[in-house]
Amino acid sequence: MDSRPPETDAPAEAVPPAAAAAAAAAGDVEITRPRNDKRGYRRVVLPNDLECLLVSDPDTDKAAASMNVSVGYFCDPEGLEGLAHFLEHMLFYASEKYPIEDSYSKYITEHGGSTNAFTTCEHTNFFFDVNHDCLNDALDRFAQFFIKPLLSADATLREIKAVDSENQKNLLSDPWRMNQLQNHISLESHPYHKFGTGNWDTLEVKPKEKGLDTRLELIKFYDSHYSANLMQLVVYGKESLDNLQTLVENKFCGVRNTGRERFSFPGHPCSSEHLQVLVKAVPIKQGHTLRILWPITPNIRHYKEGPCKYVSHLIGHEGEGSLFYVLKKLGWAMSLEAGEGDWSYEFSFFSVVIKLTDVGHEHMEDIVGLLFRYITLLQTSGTLKWIFDELQTICETGFHYRDKGPPIHYVANISSNMQIYPPEDWLIASSVPSKFSPDAIQGILNELTPDNVRIFWESKKFEGQTNLTEPWYGTSYSVEAVPPSIIQKWVEKAPVEDLHMPKPNIFLPSDLSLKNAEEKASFPCMLRKTLFSRVWYKPDTMFFTPKAYIKMDFHCPLSRSSPESSVLTDVFTRLLMDYLNDYAYDAQVAGLYYGVRPNDTGFQITMVGYNDKMRTLLETVIGKIAEFEVKADRFSVIKETITKEYENFKFRQPYQQAFYYCSLILEEQTWAWDEELAAVSQIEASDLEKFLPHLLGKTFIESYFAGNMEPGAVKGVMQHVEDILFNAPVSLCKALPSSQHLTKRIVKLERGLRYYYPALCLNHQDENSCLLHYIQIHQDDLKKNVILQLLALVAKQPAFHQLRSVEQLGYITLLRQKNDSGVRGLQFIIQSTVKDPANLDARVEAFLTMFEGTLYQMPDTEFKSNVNALIDMKLEKYKNIREESAFFWGEISEGTLKFDRKEVEVAALRDLKKEELIEFFNNHVKVNAPQKKILSIQVYGGLHSSEYEKIVHDEPRPNSYQITDIFNFRRSRPLYGSYKGGVGQMKL
Repeated sequence: MDSRPPETDAPAEAVPPAAAAAAAAAGDVEITRPRNDKRGYRRVVLPNDLECLLVSDPDTDKAAASMNVSVGYFCDPEGLEGLAHFLEHMLFYASEKYPIEDSYSKYITEHGGSTNAFTTCEHTNFFFDVNHDCLNDALDRFAQFFIKPLLSADATLREIKAVDSENQKNLLSDPWRMNQLQNHISLESHPYHKFGTGNWDTLEVKPKEKGLDTRLELIKFYDSHYSANLMQLVVYGKESLDNLQTLVENKFCGVRNTGRERFSFPGHPCSSEHLQVLVKAVPIKQGHTLRILWPITPNIRHYKEGPCKYVSHLIGHEGEGSLFYVLKKLGWAMSLEAGEGDWSYEFSFFSVVIKLTDVGHEHMEDIVGLLFRYITLLQTSGTLKWIFDELQTICETGFHYRDKGPPIHYVANISSNMQIYPPEDWLIASSVPSKFSPDAIQGILNELTPDNVRIFWESKKFEGQTNLTEPWYGTSYSVEAVPPSIIQKWVEKAPVEDLHMPKPNIFLPSDLSLKNAEEKASFPCMLRKTLFSRVWYKPDTMFFTPKAYIKMDFHCPLSRSSPESSVLTDVFTRLLMDYLNDYAYDAQVAGLYYGVRPNDTGFQITMVGYNDKMRTLLETVIGKIAEFEVKADRFSVIKETITKEYENFKFRQPYQQAFYYCSLILEEQTWAWDEELAAVSQIEASDLEKFLPHLLGKTFIESYFAGNMEPGAVKGVMQHVEDILFNAPVSLCKALPSSQHLTKRIVKLERGLRYYYPALCLNHQDENSCLLHYIQIHQDDLKKNVILQLLALVAKQPAFHQLRSVEQLGYITLLRQKNDSGVRGLQFIIQSTVKDPANLDARVEAFLTMFEGTLYQMPDTEFKSNVNALIDMKLEKYKNIREESAFFWGEISEGTLKFDRKEVEVAALRDLKKEELIEFFNNHVKVNAPQKKILSIQVYGGLHSSEYEKIVHDEPRPNSYQITDIFNFRRSRPLYGSYKGGVGQMKL
């Protein structure tokens, strides 16, 4: 596939060209915007040269802001790796105006918002959202990051530990490791070579050895690099543009402008010694990956022409005649992505990333040969205007019918764009190529030569065959020369295959008209019900876009009856996607997305995008199910893919392993990963052939159609589906008797008991441990739901502050609600190298004891403010068809059918008293509460293996029960009832 980011994503790492800076200084400009965008935009430059974009959206429920600082880790001083990233962390702590630690984050969280930041090579971006009526106070706190942060000595030492914990989390992650390896094999004199995250060694140990005080270096870096003229601010609110401008002028005029020149890093990171190389690297996970990279002229210099878009569209294509089509047919590749990777205004890399099969790994030279042969085809075929025009149409339609998204993502994207593009292109960026330039396209193609290629080849098979080690992550690798003459031989010996250009895309939407505009339904209605299916329908009454959303659940009781059937169902859905790919890849390119995935009760088809060709695509998918045949060659590739996924399960982060154990303990009809791995290794193509008639032999389809579709058309689609699957002379599918419907049911824990499940981390090299402390409370009950949500809102930031900021237990530290099929509770998640899970459990209990006082002493005004914040969050309007459908489909698939849930919950909140919140806490959450039900999942990492041995052999403390056999435990416990087909549906 074409690996370019979707058009809503801003490029992450670039320097603005001189032209952009000049245009920015030229006063007001007309900003190119989507045709259906009713928001107001205004560019403002403050007296301190801080450039701002104001966005006025009268319909928004959330306000948001983002500050992009044109400084990243390329600016880190020598020997202080990670300083820019560390500064990003530190600015969240406190300021002279708001000296109480974490008061910014506390304010944002308690007023319905969220906050985050990221550091890249040339950007640091800070952003938040908040309930719309709190923008003034939120901005006042946010502005202090850039005016007078405190950067205290105590916080400095603690937050270095957080940065180190963040780095620990990444040490065994292949994407981080391989990215750093690419950086490492480059000029040491170029900042691309740097390690950008930082760790305890680079921020504490090494500076001390040199007599440096990290805090003083941090202050020096802030004072010398953070200047108003290097910042770009976006503020998004409900207020008028005039009011937003006044707000921004008042809050940000105090940001210092030192007149700092823009940072630039001329030259390319790779010299001749870093080109014409084959790097063999040993990954953590099973699998083989081939990354072919070339230094190219950055696309940003020709973004109106979009040469990289054209080239990546063709090299990354998956339709007939494409490189991937051929590699897939040969059984050599599982996936292929192509596009511009790391880039700035000064340098860029074009990359092709191919996931190889085991057989493909043996044919690496042939694969590289076929890639260069395809590039030669592109170089000699000439630049085709019709392909450019088709791409332009797709991109233009995507831009003009772009879904409205969360303001927090919108502002972060635009502020990043402001560093790179002239003001008129801040919204559109490089998403739409508008000038056809054969020369620019040919220029990129001419750079994709054997003369300047870098090949990175990753496989476990290289263990013991490497002689070098990357210093930051410890990746083993070797480097050998690959001159053009060798690659020419690979091209000549590669098999002769029919590589050719793609055909015109039949899925381009031609009818973008709006239907059923007269409909005024607020909730879905049941449109049709038969022995075979039930159809829910919700017309678009909010978004007025030519898009639709379809969910189709195939309820097949056999799908989860054993580990073998679970695996076979998975293989079936993947084969279905595999067979569809050659034809339906074009649909995804044209903005019509689909997926077929296994789920708890069978499998599910999802479609979202332009409605124009959606029926065609759906009928094709249904046709493939009806005439499904097992192709042995594709079966073996899918089996290999799934086998590797299961084998790589043990390399998941400890917190992900904790989630898995939690699901395995609480959810009926779930199977252990090792049992499923054993099942995969046994199955053959003939097993799937025998299984499918049984799987589909009892089927019921629950479906949901929403958006720009008329009810008559929906009924017609479902009649067609039934005719193909159930009513054909020979049909696999038969009706499912109501007595055999599957439901997902959840284990009911015992009141007053603390269950704990200790497990060793499956990857013994991982030093991180994890605690998942789950407090199970109740099954779907509107009053209890809102009390739980309010408690989670009130406790979230204090928990983060105490357990992460103060105690520095680990980078991943959070408190959140859990909702399992309507069974609700609270969960704490902490991943740590500092303390073992039993100790982390004790820290959670200590926090809850401390939080008691906070809750009991909460002033009435603060209680009311929190209630109002939660009400505002609930009344937040859906921004697009996906958001709306996710809520309604959730109610349908759970069987609760409370389509008016939000309105009813808001009414319950308005009547809520503080005493009820305290009583709820005392009964269900407080340490030793009489009705408390705890499940403590404890994953012990490499540093805490001795503590694991101790806990499994120690006697449980009073009112505690150690789970030693998950399945015996699950069988012995009662289950919560299911709403599916029960009370919820009787209310209709």
